[in-house]
Order: sequence, then C-alpha cells, then structure tokens
Amino acid sequence: MQGKNLILTGYMGSGKTTVGRALARQTGMTFQDLDLLLEERAGMKVSEIFERETEKGFRDRESALIRDLLAEGRTGMVYATGGGAPLREENRQLLKRLGLVVWLDAAAETVIERLKDASDRPLLLRPDREQAVKAMLEERRPAYKACGDMKVSVDGKSPEEIAAEILSGAEKGSGEKKKMKILIINGPNLNFLGIREKGIYGEKSYEDLLAMIREKAGEMGAEVCCFQSNHEGAIIDRLQEAYFEKVDGIVINPGAYTHYSYAIHDALKALSMTKVEVHISDVDAREAFRHVSVTLPACDHQIKGHGLKGYLEAMDYIAAKKQG
Repeated sequence: MQGKNLILTGYMGSGKTTVGRALARQTGMTFQDLDLLLEERAGMKVSEIFERETEKGFRDRESALIRDLLAEGRTGMVYATGGGAPLREENRQLLKRLGLVVWLDAAAETVIERLKDASDRPLLLRPDREQAVKAMLEERRPAYKACGDMKVSVDGKSPEEIAAEILSGAEKGSGEKKKMKILIINGPNLNFLGIREKGIYGEKSYEDLLAMIREKAGEMGAEVCCFQSNHEGAIIDRLQEAYFEKVDGIVINPGAYTHYSYAIHDALKALSMTKVEVHISDVDAREAFRHVSVTLPACDHQIKGHGLKGYLEAMDYIAAKKQG
C-alpha cells in the first residue's frame, strides 16, 4: 500500500476505528479518524456542530475537510470516515480520489451488540432499536455501495482478520487490469436540471443524470468521476487535476462558458487525453450566441441535442478511442 491511502466507510459499529488501527499496525501506515480531525479543526465536538449548524452545516464541514486532505496530498494514511460521509455524492467522488475506499458491512445485530453499552447513541436507546438500525442500514446501503471500491463483511471477525482481508483484496486489486478513467465535468446551472427550462432540458434531475452515468460506468467497467461547478476557476482547477490523475478521457458540458470562456479553452488545450463536449439541447437551434463554441476547438468531438443520453454516447466515444 506504499504511496496510497485506505479509506474505511460503513455504519456506526462497523469497526472503522478498530480496523483502521489494526491496518496501521500491520502496515506502518498512519491512522486518522476524520470525525476527530474535524472536531480538532472546528474547535468543537460533532454534537455541538450539529446543534449549532444543523446536519447540513456538519456535512459542509465534512466535505471541506475531505477537499483539504486531497489538496494536502498525503499518502500512507488510513482514514476512518463518519458513518454518514458517503451519503453526499460529492463526498463519494472525493473519497474515491483520496484513496482505496473499503466498505465495512455490518449486520444490524452486530451493530447493536457492539454498541449495547453506548449512551451517546440515541438510536440504540429506542425500544425498537433493531428495526430502526435495519431501516437506516438499508437506506444507507446504496451510498456505501456506490462509494466503496471493496466490500468486506465484518460479522464474526476480529479487527486483525478484517485488516488482513482488506490488505489481501487491495493487493489483488493492484494486479488487476487498470480501469479506464473518465472525468465528467458540468458547468454552471447543470445542477438545476429538472428545475430550469424543462421544455429544453427535460424533467430529469442532476441526480438522475449521475445515476445514469454510474450505471453506464458499471456496464463499461470504467471508473468515472463527476464534477459540477458554477465557477469558472473551479472548472479550470479540476481540469488541471485531471492531468496529474492521468484520466483517459474527459466529458465536458461547460454550460454558458462554452460561448466565451477562453480560459477553459486553454485548460482543455493543455490536456492530451480524449475530450468530448456535450450539450443536452441542440445549441444550433437556439439563440444566436449559443451557436459559437470557443471550447470545442480544444476538444476532439461534440455531441449536442441528444438529451442526457449524450453523456453516455460521449463515454462510448472515449472508450472507442481508447481501444484504438
């Protein structure tokens, strides 16, 4: 695992901390609990953050912390995340970029048994705790699955056994054929899909688009990272990161920046991988200013007017170019 990070996700009681410490002992890596690190940087407990800033405030801090860790570029780390960290799509993408994400899957009975003496878990003090835990586990399972590169069942196993299984799986994975990596970038207002101008952009939401892309990535056996920003500089920063990540292709819908951002054009021009510009609507059939794309000359191909399916077609185009 030299030069890489391990990220442990899972529900409370799944053993992220104990397994993380076992991994650190077995590998010499450094263990860090992200909730504790967040408390240290915030100067207050997680419970205080929830009370003062609501769950959204805590989740915003959580996302910012993961972005900071990516920017710091540390390697050889074992990170234990909070149980709700993978619930945000942004966090799932950030964690995958941070390292190998391992989902520690625990049955409800295991969770209740391990935390039976915990007095700081209101959910476990309820008379219907088993049903409540099962319901929340089922609710969160799709997020854990979408985030995890590897799933490890923890039921009936010691922390050392789980750590050994993780290291064995990581070693096998490192010898497998490298997955094709595609970066998908959406510019301003694309996060308002399903809200803005439905007659042009359709009824489906941005989350619907992400679900389509994830399904397509699974069919292709590709690793896909999705990024959306309403800010020009953030898009340029993400394009530059793609150079160092050595992605195989980029699908970009620059939104209105298509028509005037020479800065995004220059960022695309600096990259040698396959780049496809996508537009949901047929821009040539709309207002005159939309007929001009200053970013297209820096791309290899353009797909327009095919709705959300245009993104999937762009992924196929990149795969075909990769195969030669």
